[in-house]
Amino acid sequence: MKNTSTAKLRSNILLLITAAIWGFAFVFQRTGMEHVGPFTFNAARFALGTLSLLPVWWWFSSKSNEKTSRNVLYYGAIAGLFLFMGSTFQQVGIQYTTAGKAGFITGLYIVIVPLIGLFFGQYTRKETWIGGTLALAGLFLLSITDDLSLGYGDTLILISALFWAGHVLIIAKFSPKVSPIALSVVQFSICALLSLLVALFTETIDGNNILLAGESILFTGILSVGIAYTLQVVAQQDAHPAHAAIILSLEALFAAIGGWLLLNEVLSVKAQIGCSLMLIGMVVSQIKLFKIPASIGKNRPIG
Repeated sequence: MKNTSTAKLRSNILLLITAAIWGFAFVFQRTGMEHVGPFTFNAARFALGTLSLLPVWWWFSSKSNEKTSRNVLYYGAIAGLFLFMGSTFQQVGIQYTTAGKAGFITGLYIVIVPLIGLFFGQYTRKETWIGGTLALAGLFLLSITDDLSLGYGDTLILISALFWAGHVLIIAKFSPKVSPIALSVVQFSICALLSLLVALFTETIDGNNILLAGESILFTGILSVGIAYTLQVVAQQDAHPAHAAIILSLEALFAAIGGWLLLNEVLSVKAQIGCSLMLIGMVVSQIKLFKIPASIGKNRPIG
């Protein structure tokens, strides 16, 4: 019993570290845009993230069989495409909004995931509807301008949240079938390659500018892409998925803190209330307040 408690405590700490890394990464994603374009930045950081995971992949490769090694290319390509779309809209959009707002809007994927499940006939709990309503109200206060329009950058970040939600569902479907580290390496490689191809046609790739953005690329590549993902994989071996989602949703809070500490970003009172509502909505959507109706039977709820 003691060992189980220790394992859960360890997993919670690792998940909290992961959320902190991902949250502060929004700051470096903004500063990186001062020197390179969004596609060049994504190509560099995902390539670096891939390289940082190669030793980990080699370490766990002995546990993978031949069938898994073949399937991981197919699964990784699909996951990599969604990763590319999500990171593209996020990286372009973050140029036109604050790191804190980007973090909170991105966090909406936690609410979006179970809502997407409705289209597949999956039951969504009442807590998810309540949490989703609170999150949408918070999004309104956080991002809607005085003329009742959604800011350009916030709109792109919101679109990215849809792709992140799709990515979460894809990983949930494929990761049990293959090595999670191998899947990560392949999807990061695909994302880096697609970003590089677009950058070659739309941006000027300058080695000096990449070096100037080196600090941001190093943080987001090694820490955010490589280390944080590995920590998440290790932590979720002992963590309940719902509990993990709650802790990981704190990346939005760390993004706001990072923007305030490092970029001097200040949120208005209305925006602060919006952030609070979104955070509460994310948490509410992941906890159990009501009993599941008996009529649901074996149809397992995802939200």
